[in-house]
Amino acid sequence: MSGQKVSGRRPRVVRLGPRAVVALLLISVIGVIAFGWPLLADSASGLAHSKDAPWLFAALLPLLVAVVVATIADSGLDAKAVAMLGVLAAVGAALRPLGAGTAGLEPMFFLMVLSGRVLGPGFGFVLGSVTMFASALLTGGVGPWMPFQMLAMGWFTMGAGLLPGAERLRGRAELLMLAAYGCVAAFLYGTIMNLQGWTYIGGLSTGVSFHPGDPVHENLVRFLTYCAATSLGWDLGRAVLTVALTLTIGATVLKALRRATRRAAFEAAVTFEAQKP
Repeated sequence: MSGQKVSGRRPRVVRLGPRAVVALLLISVIGVIAFGWPLLADSASGLAHSKDAPWLFAALLPLLVAVVVATIADSGLDAKAVAMLGVLAAVGAALRPLGAGTAGLEPMFFLMVLSGRVLGPGFGFVLGSVTMFASALLTGGVGPWMPFQMLAMGWFTMGAGLLPGAERLRGRAELLMLAAYGCVAAFLYGTIMNLQGWTYIGGLSTGVSFHPGDPVHENLVRFLTYCAATSLGWDLGRAVLTVALTLTIGATVLKALRRATRRAAFEAAVTFEAQKP
């Protein structure tokens, strides 16, 4: 007879190995090109992201699977990690309708910050993307913007996983760091998504509209003005709620997430030893 013994070493939850890094770099490069190509296009180009969105979505799904597979291969994770990913994505998707459409008050972003911190950048990216996909299905928000939202939320959650001190920093200092990140990243998320819609929503009739073929710096000035005029208040609401939730209940949520990952023992080494009769 033999029994299974799991090492009690405190694990690093999800290690970002070389294959996962390559997969994340590839998907990020594709994302940057997808968001930014209209800025470099001439006036004769078709600029509607509704035309390139299906192609981006078709490329995004297999690449998300590649990130998961690469992370599992690099870290030796099992079905328990994937199950936790699914649970957190479901919770995040359920949180989005609670504030969507109300001055940017979206509690989902708070959960993504804390989950990315605990799960790490690789699984954080996949969690953000899958959560946005599930929430779009739940709220009926499926459209040409959806794959861009998936990318932006993936970057948002991955960034939390890349913050320093994941295994050492705890307490108030960690919460302040996460709150500061959540605040800045909430504005960056809104800015990135504005870039997706600005090139075709605004038309050519106002001083803040996109003018294809114009120098990049001139269009960027118009873009920043467009962001300030249209979405600054929305982004501010998202940032304030993320900071408030992080500082008030963040410690409790972090503790629960870390307890779940310890019990799952994602990276714990499994050995077998003979049992005494």
